[in-house]
Amino acid sequence: MLLLLYLPQVHCTKESVPRVKLSYKELLHSGSVVPFVGSSDGMQFETFLLDEERSRLLLGAKDHIYLLDPDNINKHPRKLSWPAPRDRVDMCVLAGKNPLTECANFVRVLHNYNRTHIYTCGTGAFHPTCAFLEVRDTLILSKSDVCLFTDQYLYAGTASDFLGKDSTFSRSLGPPPDQHYIRTDISEDYWINEAKFIAAHPIADTFNPDDDKIYFFFREMSRDGSTRDKGALSRVARVCKNDVGGLRSLTNKWTTFLKARLVCSIPGTDGVDTHFDELQDIFLLPSRDERNPKVYGVFTTTSSIFKGSAVCVYNMESIRAVFNGPYAHKEGPDHRWVEYEGRIPYPRPGTCPSRTYDPRIKTTKDFPDDVISFIRVHPLMYHSVYPITGRPIFTRINTEYRLTQIVVDRVPAEDGQYAVMFLGTDVGSVLKVVSITQENWATEEIVLEELQVFKPLLVCEGVMYLCFQQQLFVGGGDGLALVALHRCHIYGQGCAECCLARDPYCAWDGSHCARYIPASKRRARRQDIKHGDPSSHCWDTDDGESNIEEKVQYGVESNSSFLECVPKSQQAQIRWFIQRAGADHRQEIKPDERVLVTERGLLIRWLLRSDAGSYFCTSQEHSFTRTLLNLSLRVLERGQLHGQQVDSRGPLENPTVVAVMASESRQRYKDYLRVLSAPSLDEYCDTLWHREKKQRQKGKWKHIQELRKNRNRRHHQGASI
Repeated sequence: MLLLLYLPQVHCTKESVPRVKLSYKELLHSGSVVPFVGSSDGMQFETFLLDEERSRLLLGAKDHIYLLDPDNINKHPRKLSWPAPRDRVDMCVLAGKNPLTECANFVRVLHNYNRTHIYTCGTGAFHPTCAFLEVRDTLILSKSDVCLFTDQYLYAGTASDFLGKDSTFSRSLGPPPDQHYIRTDISEDYWINEAKFIAAHPIADTFNPDDDKIYFFFREMSRDGSTRDKGALSRVARVCKNDVGGLRSLTNKWTTFLKARLVCSIPGTDGVDTHFDELQDIFLLPSRDERNPKVYGVFTTTSSIFKGSAVCVYNMESIRAVFNGPYAHKEGPDHRWVEYEGRIPYPRPGTCPSRTYDPRIKTTKDFPDDVISFIRVHPLMYHSVYPITGRPIFTRINTEYRLTQIVVDRVPAEDGQYAVMFLGTDVGSVLKVVSITQENWATEEIVLEELQVFKPLLVCEGVMYLCFQQQLFVGGGDGLALVALHRCHIYGQGCAECCLARDPYCAWDGSHCARYIPASKRRARRQDIKHGDPSSHCWDTDDGESNIEEKVQYGVESNSSFLECVPKSQQAQIRWFIQRAGADHRQEIKPDERVLVTERGLLIRWLLRSDAGSYFCTSQEHSFTRTLLNLSLRVLERGQLHGQQVDSRGPLENPTVVAVMASESRQRYKDYLRVLSAPSLDEYCDTLWHREKKQRQKGKWKHIQELRKNRNRRHHQGASI
C-alpha cells in the first residue's frame, strides 16, 4: 500500500519540455560553442582555474596541466607534463586499481597562493603530491573531491585510503607560525563515513571575523532516525576558521565540527515523500548581504522505484537555524538518532571562540572538557534543512540522463531579476532553466534550451564555470567547450517570437531579437519573462500577417501527402484548419484513420478531391495564438499527369511511417518527408511515367510490372517492422 501511495506522487509532477533543443552540430553551425580541440588526445579534465585579470585559463588534467587563452582556447595551448612516479603507479595497480582511470596523477587542486604563485596538487596514484607554479590572481572551480584556499590555508575534503573509507575534511598550510593541521575525527558512527565531498565555501556569520566559518557540503553513507540500514544522505557541515583543535582531547581535530541533513524531496500524502538523497553539486548565488547567499543544490535519487534529478534552493537563515537548534543523540539498542534533551554545556558546542559569546575564551584550546566530550559524540543536528519553497524548483523524472552540475547567473530583465540556471548532465548536454514565481506564489519552471554541448557518446561529468565575459566554460571527461549564454537570433525574426521565448537575456529591440541591455528608452525593448504574453507588448509592431509563411503544394488523388509545419518552440501546441474553395470560414481538422496530426505536420494518408483548399497551421503558446503557415493544397486527378492515366497502388499504408511517428525519430521522419513531399511525389510520378514509356518501347513491360510487384511486396513486409 505504501508503494501505491508513493508512485503517483512521482508521476504527477508536470515537467516542461525544452522550448528550443539544439544538437551538437546545430550549436557548432550557429557559432554558439567552441570546443577545445586539444581535448581529443584523451585527457581527463579535473580542475579549472581562471585568471581573468591576465586572461589565462589553467586546466588540471590526467598527468598534465594546460595553459589556455580564455578568449581563444585553441590559440597556442601549452601543456605541462606531470605524471605520477612509476613505482607509485605499480603499487596502485597491485592494489587492484584501474591503471587508466585511477593509477595516474590527476591534478585536482589549482589555487591562488599569493600574487606570484599558485598551489597545485595531484593524486599521484593514491600518493598526493603538491607543487608551486608561477601564475597570478586566479579564480578556481574544482570538482573532484573538494578544496578551498583562503587566508593562505588549504581546506580539503578527500579520501586518504585506497578503499575510500577514511573520509576527512582537513586544513593545512597557513602562514607561519600558525601552521595547524586539523582534520575530522576518525569515527564512522558519528563524524563522516564514506563521504563524497562536493563543495566548500567561507561564509561570515556575524560582523565579527572571529565568527567566520567554512561551510562544506558532502554526501555520506549513514543512518537517519527512521531506519537501521545505511543509505546515502546529503549533508551541510561547518567548522570555525579559528579552530586550532583541543588541548587534551581532539588534539589536531576539529572542535567545532557540526553537520546537518540537507533534504530535497517532493512532499507527498500521508507523510510519504519522494527523496532525492544524493547531492551532486552546489552553487552559491551571492546576494546584497554577503552573509546570506542562496544555496542551489543538484540532487539525484538512489531509489529502486524511480530515477530522477532535482534542484533545491536553501537560504543561509534556515541553515543557521538548524545549527542553532537541538542536537541529535544516539540512543537505544538500535543506536538510532533521537533528539538530545539533556544538559548542553557552555559555551554552546559548535560556536567559535570570539568576543561575540565570551571574551574569556580566546582559542578552542580554552574550551572546557565537557564541551569537547559533547561535540565528539554529538556532531549531528536533530533537525534537517529544507528548501525555501518546501520542494524542488526543478525536477527531471525517469529521463535518459541525470543532472550533475549547476551554475547560476542573476540576469536583469524588464520586469525584474531572474536566476538563470545552467544544468549539466551526464550525457554532455546543458539545460538552460529559469524558475518563475507567479503572483499566487506558485513556481513555474521553464526549460529555455537544451544544448548538446558535447557529442552524445562523450560522457561529461565535469565542471562548469560562469565567467563575467558572458560565456560558460563546460568541461569534464575528455571535453572542454566555451558556450555562449544566449542565442537570441534563433527565437525568430518577430517581436511575438522573441517575447514568447521568455529568455531574460533577450528582448525585441524594434527590429531584432537581441541581447537585452537595460536602457532609459522603454519603447526600445519588449520583454515579458513572467507571462510571455506578446499581445500586451507587440500590439503596435508589424509582427502578424507579414511573418506567415505561404506556399503551394500539389498532391495526387488517392496518393498520400504530407503538410509540414514545425514550430520553433517545442512548447507550442499546433492546430490545423482548412478553408475550402467557396467557403466563408475555416474548419478545424480533426484526426481520423485517414488524417493524422503529427508533431511535424499533417499527414493525409490518401487524398480526396475534396481535400483541396487552404490549410492554416496555427501555434498556441501560453494564451497567444498565431498562424505559422498558409498552405494551398491542390489535388490532381490521377489521369492529369502528362495526359496519361497513372497507375496507383491506392491508399498508402506505410507501416514505416507509423513506426517513425510512434518513436518520434526525427532523422528517419525527415527521410520520410523527402519521399512524400509534394515536389518529390510529382517527380517520382513523372519519372515513373517516362520509365514505363521507355520500357514499353524496348519490349520490357513485363519486367517493370515485376518490379512494381516487388516494390509493393516490400511495403507490405514493412508492417512487421
